[in-house]
Amino acid sequence: MFETSSRLPDFPWDKLAPYKQKAAAHPDGIVDLSVGSPVDPVPALVKQALADAADAPAYPTTIGTSAARQAAVDWMARRLDVAGVDPQSGVLPVIGTKELIMMLPTLLGIGAGDTVLIPDLAYPTYEAGAALARATSVPVADPTTYDGPVRVAYLNSPRNPSGEITPPADLRRAVEWARANDVLLVSDECYTEFGWDEKPVSVLHPAVSGGSFDNLLAVHSLSKRSNLAGYRGGFVAGDPTVVTELLAVRKHAGLMVPSPIQAAMAAAFSDDAHVEEQRARYLRRRSVLRDALTDAGWEITLSNGGLYLWASHPSYDAYGSVGALADRGILVAPGAFYGTAGDRHVRVALTGTDERIDAAVKRLQE
Repeated sequence: MFETSSRLPDFPWDKLAPYKQKAAAHPDGIVDLSVGSPVDPVPALVKQALADAADAPAYPTTIGTSAARQAAVDWMARRLDVAGVDPQSGVLPVIGTKELIMMLPTLLGIGAGDTVLIPDLAYPTYEAGAALARATSVPVADPTTYDGPVRVAYLNSPRNPSGEITPPADLRRAVEWARANDVLLVSDECYTEFGWDEKPVSVLHPAVSGGSFDNLLAVHSLSKRSNLAGYRGGFVAGDPTVVTELLAVRKHAGLMVPSPIQAAMAAAFSDDAHVEEQRARYLRRRSVLRDALTDAGWEITLSNGGLYLWASHPSYDAYGSVGALADRGILVAPGAFYGTAGDRHVRVALTGTDERIDAAVKRLQE
């Protein structure tokens, strides 16, 4: 009777079940580095803001509170050097950015016969969102090389799974292409606070956008930046015409970020100290895990930003690598989850506690 799910790609993590069972049999327990879900504490000031706003009996508004929108705009100016975003028409809070990416084609009326470009190595939600809207998704290494009509093109930098950071010149070229072809260019920038070997640049940065937000959306999340994956808070910013359209449709759907979550969002985006503390945690984990993998014969490529190491071993394909690490009680994600370009890689998350990361290092050394 209902067949919507049949249009969607398989939910890939279901395929990890036997490897998870194998890793869990390790005498010292599993080290689960297969997902990017934060394990460190929610910042105290965020929890306090949430508690202070807990008495919220009225419906929130879809456009969100002025405090949350202004905090997002101020954060972009302070941390990303993005100025000029109008807090009234250029930014909109969302219920976690996965929700926005999944629903974006549908909310904008994109459907059968339309083409959506996604990165050739990509988190599955880009493809699933196009499929939900009955649009056609095409994986590309570079959207500017695609020949044909396009409605939406996604970028992701730092990229999940590979950690690749797109150079500003390539971003600028994509912006010029999008405007020349009337394409909406959507940049998923949820890992932007975690650039390691180089600094990520937003698609809204004036050196990339030319000072105009036409045809551009940037998507930002607090899940990684502030350990708030459980809060489901983020925002989309950019072209006021598109943001206004999203607002109008989302009002009808009742897509509203709860008021206490918006208070927490405002507190999180207004503070940078907790982010620097979290960066230090991830940087330490990245360093010891990278060294241990390299010493054990693994090659780490890209991985310049984000919360993952993109690893390969000459003896294995993606699933062979997952199995070899599961034998040591370490669970990782096969690169094949993210496209055929990942068929010989695995994604190793840094989102383990220090104790679990150290356990993985010890096992790799053995």
